[in-house]
Amino acid sequence: MNNLQLIRVGVLSALLSCTCAGNTSAAPISGTAGTDTAPAAASSVPTLIFNGTNYTDEVLSLNGTPVAFRAYRNIPYVSNPKDIAHQRISIFIPAAYLTGGTVNGYTAATAPIFMPNGVGGYMPGEIEEPQEKSRMSGAPNAALTALSRGLVVVAPAIRGRTNTDAQGVYVGKAPALIVDYKAAVRYLRYNAARLPAGNTERIISNGTSAGGALSALLGATGNSSDYTAALAEIGAAGARDDIFAASCYCPITNLEHADMAYEWIFSGINEYHQGAPASTPNAENQTASEVSNRPANAPTETSSAAPMTTDQIAASARLKKDFPRYLNSLRLKDAAGNVMQLGSDGTGTFAEYIKGLYRTSAQYAVDNNASLDGADWFTVQNGCVTDVDLAAYARWATRLKATPAFDKFDLSSGENDEFGTETNRPRHFTKFSRKYDSTHGALAPAADIRMLNPLNYIGANGVRVAPHFRIRHGAKDRDTALPIPAVLALRLANAGTDVDFAVPWGYGHAGDYDLDELFAWIDRICK
Repeated sequence: MNNLQLIRVGVLSALLSCTCAGNTSAAPISGTAGTDTAPAAASSVPTLIFNGTNYTDEVLSLNGTPVAFRAYRNIPYVSNPKDIAHQRISIFIPAAYLTGGTVNGYTAATAPIFMPNGVGGYMPGEIEEPQEKSRMSGAPNAALTALSRGLVVVAPAIRGRTNTDAQGVYVGKAPALIVDYKAAVRYLRYNAARLPAGNTERIISNGTSAGGALSALLGATGNSSDYTAALAEIGAAGARDDIFAASCYCPITNLEHADMAYEWIFSGINEYHQGAPASTPNAENQTASEVSNRPANAPTETSSAAPMTTDQIAASARLKKDFPRYLNSLRLKDAAGNVMQLGSDGTGTFAEYIKGLYRTSAQYAVDNNASLDGADWFTVQNGCVTDVDLAAYARWATRLKATPAFDKFDLSSGENDEFGTETNRPRHFTKFSRKYDSTHGALAPAADIRMLNPLNYIGANGVRVAPHFRIRHGAKDRDTALPIPAVLALRLANAGTDVDFAVPWGYGHAGDYDLDELFAWIDRICK
């Protein structure tokens, strides 16, 4: 896409057969994993040996072109699951590989593994099945597109904050989601020689919103010992869990500092548009592109604004003031090696960097005669965007969330729930919100908070960070603020990671809207 600023620093259309036995593409393997039926009962002990004898051969249509693949569904990826329904995986393999063919220059041995997660709002993530019409956009989804491009698709179900076991214990609170994602990677590596196709040294994660944060976390925490005990508890395979690349759309991450970053952008906007929670996208007050790609379990939006309280406005000012101190402590560098900083008034080289990201996005809109949606926050001279006014940007974008955006004083956010207890009592994850909570609710354990922030692992000893990241944050995204993915991208780039980061015009909080560009990026880094 021309609007990208790069940083180097579906429905079945045909079913060929029912469940088939006698897979000739791999030697017979003993075990019961890999069935098409419902997952095994929780009381049984799932095997971690991939069983290649249970599959279906299927065909779906991608824009009128048939895509044939083999599907191995509902395979348990741990031997001691806490919730078997959400600790299972499905594997989809392009049919050509089963007869020695090639797709897009890849073979069965070299095909990258595309590993999308279905997580949104830190809720349970379901298996991302190939679809001709995706839930978000109505177009073919990323899984089917990946198959058409010659990638093996491995889609795990993942525990989330509402999962319970048979005794009613909440088993999906932090850090369960990243533990499950890692366990799925370990299952693949453990079975590398048994899989009919797929290069386990070319695993690429993908996710949106909380799923984008999860993708970033998987990419940043490879083989960290912090997760060893939790992985052992669920019976994960004894294998590595580092990956090759991470695709992250609008990641809701770095939660300990997300409130102050949000206010650095939106402080002074004292009305918000967040509605009651819902499990499906809300079309009110959103552009067509936002509606079609907005993830489920994201906050709903209303066209009418609600005023913030006096206490919320005061908290906004305090959080905005706190952000420069945090940002300066990171000592992030630009592409020329200059340290980016902020003054106490919120201005400085980092602010200019953020303005530059928005300026590049606006320039794309100008160059391509895109709808400007009433944007009045940038200056154009002779066809060039020359300046950006961040305060005017905030007025144009509008505020979605009241202060604090994530760690609510009353513990009402999905993130508070994510850090909750096994008895489902939500907890704070910042000292700021706990201090100003009139009830002084409990603070989540430091280890749980740490294990959900990728910034804690980039450059850490014993951790293998994915060598490639692709991060996208829409120009009108107000579910989190641009400084959060920008800090992640800069921290990765400063550590020597290859980072492709951009702020696409015309999108809010959304994902998988540029699949051609996504898979072109995957081809570039894998071929």
